[in-house]
Amino acid sequence: MKLFISFVIKEAKHILRDKRTMLILFGMPIAMMLIFGFAITTDVKNVRTVVVTSHMDFQTQKAVEKLSQSEYFTIDRTVATPQEAEKLIRRQQADMAVVFASDFSKKSEMQLIVDGSDPNMAQQWTNYAQGVLANMQGGIINTKMLYNPQMKSAYNFVPAIMGMLLMLICAMMTSISIVREKERGTMEVLLVSPVRPIMVIIAKAVPYLVLVFVILIVILLMAHYVLSVPLAGSLFWIIAVSIIYILLALSLGLLISNVAKTQFVALLISAMVLLMPVVMLSGMMFPVESMPQVLQWIAAIIPPRYYIDAMRKLMIMGVGIGEVGKEVVILVSMTAILLTIALKKFNVRLE
Repeated sequence: MKLFISFVIKEAKHILRDKRTMLILFGMPIAMMLIFGFAITTDVKNVRTVVVTSHMDFQTQKAVEKLSQSEYFTIDRTVATPQEAEKLIRRQQADMAVVFASDFSKKSEMQLIVDGSDPNMAQQWTNYAQGVLANMQGGIINTKMLYNPQMKSAYNFVPAIMGMLLMLICAMMTSISIVREKERGTMEVLLVSPVRPIMVIIAKAVPYLVLVFVILIVILLMAHYVLSVPLAGSLFWIIAVSIIYILLALSLGLLISNVAKTQFVALLISAMVLLMPVVMLSGMMFPVESMPQVLQWIAAIIPPRYYIDAMRKLMIMGVGIGEVGKEVVILVSMTAILLTIALKKFNVRLE
């Protein structure tokens, strides 16, 4: 046991004195949380809006005031015809135009002209405008937004970033650590030591497990206190499910280390096998349900998909562990499968 602990301490010292590794481990999570939390956002704010009306009566003025008083729209100017509004949108001087009918006070009819070059944002602008002007159209629409009443995009991005970061850091760093020993020829020295080969691998993974746990705590603190993302569910279960996911990522890193012969190859495999599928097929950026059937089948084997779903339910919706039982079972099963395959493929004699 003392020899095993000495291996763990050796690996920990090696990680701590490597400034580049520490920069990746702690710099990347903090930077990505800040970028996705503040810079990359789908929140609707300050939509440049043009009002099209031939005359301004009481009802029209009331509708315009409702738009301008909301935090979503900024009334830039008023024009007389829809053609003038379209020219402003074409010149990128406006994002949306609201066209009021000449007899708006009687019929409450209006048209929205929206820049559709970005269809997702155009749809959001339209929905928000319809929500603001709902009472002006003859009926009362009462909408209740559950779990995210302010419609903050950070609520969606933070669990997704957690899934991506923990997977990349754990898998990439573990695979590189083992491959580095192969490149230097020191893995053979480790394997002929009195410690069993499996214990050598575990000893190399333990420091990363501890460091990633610290990173997880940092991410949760930033999410709650910097980005104002709620931790509505049990903190114990949030951490417990995250630890299962971390073990899965470490198992995947061990599997990559069996395939890769050099650190460059390990990085390349990590980028191709992890980064692109995680971003594109995990539900991080795009809903899986909206993808073609073939991509949905591929997405079904992407581990971050289930972790992200579980974190959104635990953190944002505040459900109990029973509500994420399906995701937990899948993550545990994937961890067991990956770890079994990785250990069986581990070559003790190293060619």
